Amino acid sequence: MLARSRFILLLLFGVVLAILSYSLQYLQLVPVSPAGGERSGGKNRKRLNPVLLTAPPEPDPVAESYHYCNLPNRTQHSWEGHSPVNHKLLSIHVMIRHGDRYPLYSIPMTKRPAIDCTLSPKKNPSHPLLSSFINHMSQSGRAHWDASLSSLPRLPNHSTCEMGELTQTGVVQHLRNGAVMHQAYFSSQQVASSVVSQGQLWLESTGKSRTLQSALALLYGLLPDFSWPRLSVRQQWNTLFCGAACDCPARNRYLELEQRRQYHQRAADTELDQTYVAMAAALGVTPRVLRASNPVDALLCHLCHNLAFPCAAGARGNASCLTLQHLAVIRRQQGEDERARRAAGLYHRYAVLAAHPYLNTTAARMERATRAARQPFVFMASAHDITMAPLLSALGLEEAGFPSFAARLVFELWRGPEDKRAKERGRGSDRGPGERKKVEPAFFVRVLYDGEDLTFKTSFCRAHDRHGDTPMCPLGKFLSFVRKDIFRVINATSYQQACHARVL
Repeated sequence: MLARSRFILLLLFGVVLAILSYSLQYLQLVPVSPAGGERSGGKNRKRLNPVLLTAPPEPDPVAESYHYCNLPNRTQHSWEGHSPVNHKLLSIHVMIRHGDRYPLYSIPMTKRPAIDCTLSPKKNPSHPLLSSFINHMSQSGRAHWDASLSSLPRLPNHSTCEMGELTQTGVVQHLRNGAVMHQAYFSSQQVASSVVSQGQLWLESTGKSRTLQSALALLYGLLPDFSWPRLSVRQQWNTLFCGAACDCPARNRYLELEQRRQYHQRAADTELDQTYVAMAAALGVTPRVLRASNPVDALLCHLCHNLAFPCAAGARGNASCLTLQHLAVIRRQQGEDERARRAAGLYHRYAVLAAHPYLNTTAARMERATRAARQPFVFMASAHDITMAPLLSALGLEEAGFPSFAARLVFELWRGPEDKRAKERGRGSDRGPGERKKVEPAFFVRVLYDGEDLTFKTSFCRAHDRHGDTPMCPLGKFLSFVRKDIFRVINATSYQQACHARVL
């Protein structure tokens, strides 16, 4: 009888434990053992909560348009001038896009936007350096100018802006960029002001006043009250800064193929076509005439300057006005076109050939700076979106997006300390008394876009171990890329071979 009672109690206790175990597993308070087929090497696996995969948010074309404006009222962070201890900055090579400008095209049947292109510290936006910058430009005749540029105005000066003229916003954008770079470089112990004060300044610009004025504004922000006699100003006759290497038939052919691809993509976009039809109807013109006037340029100007969107002359009511939604559709299509352009690869091939002459010149200047004691510290090139966009693509930085107003791309050349291990190897080698193997210092390059360090996102340094002894990219990788590796995408080994290769 006693044995039977014990058996019943034991059975009841087992039932309670079984219910408890099931409940705990159901409530996920203890891990569940995997099924036999999921066991691996006898080790227990932790229970993983499911991760919900959601599609990335759609790009906002209006927000991206404001980013394109690059209004000088946002906080800027700059990584220029940052390096490990004991590294010395030898030179900076800066490519900029001009600042905010008046539109290059007008929209048919509408009034031109009323913008004053004279400069005044009392107007908005302004900058603490604007007044002294205006005064400093009056002494510009003391610089070394190409005759072709000497007649261009140093400052925008029309009370009613002319087509493509730099605005006060554009001047302030580059004064601000220069001041940000000044703070980054000269607050660092690695960059002594004496390095800059003794060297020449080299500036190259296209023949447009907006590029020249933008360069002078950035240079003044970087080096307030710089010495005019130290400045050499040269004109680049081609917007690609290709100098004597502009003859490249394959480059032109790749561009033709890319433009044809763009045309077919835009023609197949039903929403874009309907938008142009609606815009043309509001203004009383044909869609073909409106497309030819490239209205996105003028619409972006209205957006960047916080102006009401244009309406047809004598319009009554909003039905005859263009809207933010019209701009959003056009900008949405432009964004899709950029993504399709990257996937197609034609533009990248064009970009390699378009950007190579500038990159090759930059590489040669860097190499000279490693050997010569006195070289210009600042090399500045002031250009356009059609200059900077292929340069970014050729470097493998297509994800950086289309260059905004006042965008800047900076190449920094650094000299590192002597390699201690190489020095020790030199001392211990089989040499005569007093003889030591000469140890060359190491040189490095950094690439920064709008203040962000993108060195290890470039094609030439993406695979480099950035966590090694020196977290910078060796100059040799950049030189090898420019002189040989860049042409792999075209199945060539040199610029001349790539330029004259057959393009199907």
